[in-house]
Amino acid sequence: MAKYIQRREIRGEDKEFEQKVIEIARVTRVTAGGKRMQFRACVVVGDKKGRVGFAVAKGSDVSIAVNKALTAAKKKLIKAKIVNDTIPHRIIVKFKAARVLLKPAPAGTGVLAGGPVRAILDLAGIKNVVSKMMGSKNKINNAHAVIIALSQLRDIKAIREMRKQ
Repeated sequence: MAKYIQRREIRGEDKEFEQKVIEIARVTRVTAGGKRMQFRACVVVGDKKGRVGFAVAKGSDVSIAVNKALTAAKKKLIKAKIVNDTIPHRIIVKFKAARVLLKPAPAGTGVLAGGPVRAILDLAGIKNVVSKMMGSKNKINNAHAVIIALSQLRDIKAIREMRKQ
Protein backbone atom coordinates (compact mmCIF):
# COMPACT_ATOMS: atom_id res chain seq x y z
CA MET A 1 0.00 0.00 0.00
CA ALA A 2 1.19 3.44 -0.88
CA LYS A 3 1.67 5.85 1.96
CA TYR A 4 -0.15 9.12 1.36
CA ILE A 5 1.60 12.32 2.34
CA GLN A 6 -0.43 15.41 3.07
CA ARG A 7 0.31 18.53 1.06
CA ARG A 8 1.34 20.57 4.08
CA GLU A 9 4.07 17.99 4.81
CA ILE A 10 5.36 18.30 1.25
CA ARG A 11 5.45 22.10 1.50
CA GLY A 12 7.13 21.93 4.91
CA GLU A 13 4.38 23.67 6.86
CA ASP A 14 4.39 23.14 10.60
CA LYS A 15 1.41 21.51 12.28
CA GLU A 16 2.00 23.07 15.67
CA PHE A 17 -0.10 26.17 14.93
CA GLU A 18 -3.80 26.41 14.25
CA GLN A 19 -5.19 29.41 12.42
CA LYS A 20 -8.47 31.31 12.32
CA VAL A 21 -9.43 34.04 9.91
CA ILE A 22 -11.14 36.81 11.87
CA GLU A 23 -12.09 39.06 8.99
CA ILE A 24 -11.75 39.36 5.24
CA ALA A 25 -12.61 42.72 3.68
CA ARG A 26 -12.51 44.04 0.15
CA VAL A 27 -10.68 47.37 0.12
CA THR A 28 -10.18 49.80 -2.75
CA ARG A 29 -7.58 52.44 -3.49
CA VAL A 30 -8.64 55.22 -5.83
CA THR A 31 -5.96 56.19 -8.34
CA ALA A 32 -5.88 58.37 -11.44
CA GLY A 33 -6.59 55.32 -13.59
CA GLY A 34 -9.57 54.19 -11.51
CA LYS A 35 -10.09 51.96 -8.49
CA ARG A 36 -7.60 49.30 -7.42
CA MET A 37 -9.19 46.44 -5.50
CA GLN A 38 -7.41 44.40 -2.87
CA PHE A 39 -8.40 42.08 -0.04
CA ARG A 40 -7.49 42.59 3.62
CA ALA A 41 -7.23 39.52 5.85
CA CYS A 42 -7.03 39.47 9.63
CA VAL A 43 -5.61 36.15 10.90
CA VAL A 44 -4.88 34.69 14.34
CA VAL A 45 -2.52 31.75 14.92
CA GLY A 46 -1.93 29.81 18.12
CA ASP A 47 -0.70 26.51 19.51
CA LYS A 48 -3.26 26.24 22.37
CA LYS A 49 -0.34 26.17 24.83
CA GLY A 50 -0.06 29.91 25.47
CA ARG A 51 1.53 31.13 22.26
CA VAL A 52 -0.69 33.27 20.04
CA GLY A 53 -0.11 35.78 17.24
CA PHE A 54 -2.22 38.17 15.21
CA ALA A 55 -1.66 40.05 11.96
CA VAL A 56 -3.41 41.94 9.19
CA ALA A 57 -2.23 41.83 5.56
CA LYS A 58 -3.45 42.83 2.12
CA GLY A 59 -3.20 41.04 -1.19
CA SER A 60 -4.63 41.04 -4.68
CA ASP A 61 -6.40 37.74 -3.94
CA VAL A 62 -7.99 36.39 -0.74
CA SER A 63 -5.58 33.46 -0.49
CA ILE A 64 -2.56 35.74 -0.96
CA ALA A 65 -3.80 38.08 1.78
CA VAL A 66 -4.46 35.18 4.17
CA ASN A 67 -1.03 33.63 3.55
CA LYS A 68 0.72 36.98 4.06
CA ALA A 69 -1.20 37.56 7.29
CA LEU A 70 -0.40 34.01 8.44
CA THR A 71 3.35 34.42 8.01
CA ALA A 72 3.23 37.85 9.68
CA ALA A 73 1.23 36.45 12.62
CA LYS A 74 3.79 33.66 13.13
CA LYS A 75 6.50 36.33 13.40
CA LYS A 76 4.54 38.28 16.03
CA LEU A 77 3.88 35.48 18.53
CA ILE A 78 3.45 36.35 22.20
CA LYS A 79 3.43 34.07 25.24
CA ALA A 80 0.30 34.40 27.41
CA LYS A 81 0.42 33.54 31.09
CA ILE A 82 -2.01 30.73 31.88
CA VAL A 83 -2.71 29.59 35.44
CA ASN A 84 -5.09 26.63 35.96
CA ASP A 85 -6.59 27.04 32.46
CA THR A 86 -7.42 30.71 33.09
CA ILE A 87 -5.62 34.05 33.28
CA PRO A 88 -3.84 35.10 36.49
CA HIS A 89 -5.71 38.38 37.09
CA ARG A 90 -8.32 40.83 35.80
CA ILE A 91 -7.18 43.29 33.14
CA ILE A 92 -8.69 46.12 31.11
CA VAL A 93 -6.82 47.30 28.00
CA LYS A 94 -7.60 50.21 25.72
CA PHE A 95 -6.38 50.25 22.11
CA LYS A 96 -7.61 53.25 20.11
CA ALA A 97 -11.40 53.32 20.75
CA ALA A 98 -11.64 49.63 21.72
CA ARG A 99 -11.61 48.61 25.37
CA VAL A 100 -11.45 44.95 26.35
CA LEU A 101 -12.01 43.47 29.80
CA LEU A 102 -10.65 39.99 30.62
CA LYS A 103 -11.48 38.32 33.94
CA PRO A 104 -10.37 34.93 35.26
CA ALA A 105 -13.16 32.40 35.76
CA PRO A 106 -13.50 29.19 37.79
CA ALA A 107 -13.09 25.80 36.17
CA GLY A 108 -16.07 24.74 34.07
CA THR A 109 -17.08 28.25 33.05
CA GLY A 110 -15.68 28.08 29.54
CA VAL A 111 -14.78 30.99 27.29
CA LEU A 112 -17.48 33.63 27.68
CA ALA A 113 -16.43 35.88 24.84
CA GLY A 114 -17.53 36.80 21.38
CA GLY A 115 -16.03 37.66 18.03
CA PRO A 116 -12.28 38.10 17.75
CA VAL A 117 -11.77 37.82 21.52
CA ARG A 118 -13.08 34.25 21.53
CA ALA A 119 -10.90 33.23 18.58
CA ILE A 120 -7.74 34.59 20.21
CA LEU A 121 -8.47 33.09 23.64
CA ASP A 122 -9.28 29.68 22.11
CA LEU A 123 -6.05 29.61 20.10
CA ALA A 124 -4.08 30.74 23.16
CA GLY A 125 -5.38 27.71 25.07
CA ILE A 126 -7.25 29.63 27.76
CA LYS A 127 -10.26 27.52 28.74
CA ASN A 128 -12.02 29.56 31.46
CA VAL A 129 -12.33 33.32 31.09
CA VAL A 130 -14.99 36.02 30.98
CA SER A 131 -14.57 38.96 28.62
CA LYS A 132 -16.38 42.09 27.53
CA MET A 133 -15.74 44.29 24.50
CA MET A 134 -16.54 47.91 25.28
CA GLY A 135 -16.36 50.93 23.05
CA SER A 136 -15.54 50.07 19.46
CA LYS A 137 -17.04 47.18 17.50
CA ASN A 138 -14.02 47.15 15.15
CA LYS A 139 -12.75 43.55 15.04
CA ILE A 140 -9.14 44.47 14.30
CA ASN A 141 -8.86 47.01 17.14
CA ASN A 142 -10.52 44.59 19.58
CA ALA A 143 -8.09 41.85 18.53
CA HIS A 144 -5.15 44.23 19.07
CA ALA A 145 -6.48 45.04 22.54
CA VAL A 146 -6.73 41.34 23.46
CA ILE A 147 -3.18 40.65 22.28
CA ILE A 148 -1.91 43.61 24.33
CA ALA A 149 -3.87 42.37 27.36
CA LEU A 150 -2.43 38.85 27.07
CA SER A 151 1.10 40.23 26.76
CA GLN A 152 0.64 42.40 29.88
CA LEU A 153 -0.51 39.52 32.11
CA ARG A 154 1.92 38.64 34.89
CA ASP A 155 1.98 35.74 37.30
CA ILE A 156 2.58 35.99 41.03
CA LYS A 157 6.29 35.13 40.75
CA ALA A 158 6.93 37.98 38.29
CA ILE A 159 5.12 40.49 40.52
CA ARG A 160 7.12 39.37 43.59
CA GLU A 161 10.39 39.73 41.65
CA MET A 162 9.39 43.20 40.50
CA ARG A 163 8.49 44.33 44.04
CA LYS A 164 11.80 43.09 45.49
CA GLN A 165 13.78 45.56 43.36
